[in-house]
Amino acid sequence: MAVVLRLQRIGKRTQPHYRIVAIEKTSGPHGQPLEVIGHYNPKAAKDKEKVTINADMLERWVKTGAKPSDTVESLINRAR
Repeated sequence: MAVVLRLQRIGKRTQPHYRIVAIEKTSGPHGQPLEVIGHYNPKAAKDKEKVTINADMLERWVKTGAKPSDTVESLINRAR
């Protein structure tokens, strides 16, 4: 089972909001995630409100071999 950390879109057409999820690589974009790690709101006013990540969950998934997508990796770096 290959696990990746990627964005899963939720919200309306003009109000994008994303979940940062740990999900199997073969699952589609609307598949059932194994765990929700955080949220990304690109329309938030402040940078601190745009990305929220649970650091404990993130470390646990990275230690077990989950690979973040390029976008999620840049969001993680932005949140630190």
